[in-house]
Amino acid sequence: MFESHIGEIAALGVAVCWTMSALFFEKAGTKIGSLSVNFIRLFLAIIFLGITTFFTRGIFLPTDATSYQWFWLGMSGVVGFYIGDMFLFKSYLIIGSRTAALIMSFAPMLTSVIGWFFLDEKLSVLNIVAILISMSGIVIAISNRQMKLNVPVKGLLLAFGGAVGQAVGLILSKKGMGDYDPIAATQIRAMFGLLSFGIMISVLGRWNKIGESIKNKSSMKAVTIGSFFGPFIGVALSLFAIQQTKTGIASTLMALVPVFIIWPSAIMFNEKVKPQQIIGAIISIIGVSLFFL
Repeated sequence: MFESHIGEIAALGVAVCWTMSALFFEKAGTKIGSLSVNFIRLFLAIIFLGITTFFTRGIFLPTDATSYQWFWLGMSGVVGFYIGDMFLFKSYLIIGSRTAALIMSFAPMLTSVIGWFFLDEKLSVLNIVAILISMSGIVIAISNRQMKLNVPVKGLLLAFGGAVGQAVGLILSKKGMGDYDPIAATQIRAMFGLLSFGIMISVLGRWNKIGESIKNKSSMKAVTIGSFFGPFIGVALSLFAIQQTKTGIASTLMALVPVFIIWPSAIMFNEKVKPQQIIGAIISIIGVSLFFL
């Protein structure tokens, strides 16, 4: 069973890793800002990934990648790590993280549709049902009675842009990666994401802010832990997952972060777990179990 569903298991591991990274990035972001967190996390990820590939492949940088792989994985890094995340963090400021997370829950559906058109990935009826049930659980888990529909259109569009960025980033990764090493592929993506944020920081003249952030020991500790679980282990696992299973299925399992984060977040930030969060988690787990039938 485990061997036949290794891609799905890896995708669940991604959700666990991204849950951990989200908690620590949120903790650091409140002190040093999202722009600093984004730049530092990608820099640390490149170092972590390089050390890993040095021991596993004998090279620190992905110098053995073809120009084809550099192009498509680089594009994936720009779209996923830079544009998608930039839109998402901006939407947080306008409509809040809870509403933004609700819009982001549509990423698996977008990934499935795009994968169908560009990668010729066809899903079974059971797969489609599992995706819809899992997404329903996510929506229920992150919603509340106070959520209003009359939110700013700009914020909704930015959050949707984040969802599209995540979906397109995964598709571009699968197109460019092929049978290439997922860890090295992640490093290429991180390099292009880091370069994009570096250009943005230069244009905005924010390098002093980055320097100040690095001196903040507590925030750097949180960013380091988040980087280990997020753009290092988590993203590498995500690329391995889409190598082993359809992008729509992998994206759905990765999208379980809002469900997995309920209890750790409640403990870390002293938040109360609500009934709809428990109901949503149960529904999502039911949906996930269908992938393993």
